Amino acid sequence: MPKPVNRAASRYAQDAIALLGNSIRIARLEQAMRMDETAERAGISRALLRRIEAGDPGSSIGAVFEVAAIVGVPLFEAERSRLATHLAHQADKLTLLPGSVRARRTAGVKDDF
Repeated sequence: MPKPVNRAASRYAQDAIALLGNSIRIARLEQAMRMDETAERAGISRALLRRIEAGDPGSSIGAVFEVAAIVGVPLFEAERSRLATHLAHQADKLTLLPGSVRARRTAGVKDDF
């Protein structure tokens, strides 16, 4: 198992993670879904579900999004058609942008005679 990495997170990011975790927990409880049932449907362990609901920033974003979809927590748009429209628009934007960004080389003047 890989060693956990401690990353510094801004207060905003910590609050957003905690809010999403709480929203997932509330939605699961409102639907009377058991923790083991939800974890099984998402294909994750109960321990990971517990960490997601606690707002652990080390949780996989894919697992968090899957659990949110299962319990019905909207992430970006309520309507799937609008989400697909936004994805298509972003794909168009990405097509126009460069594929990678490199550090600029400074053309230094060599004046060491």
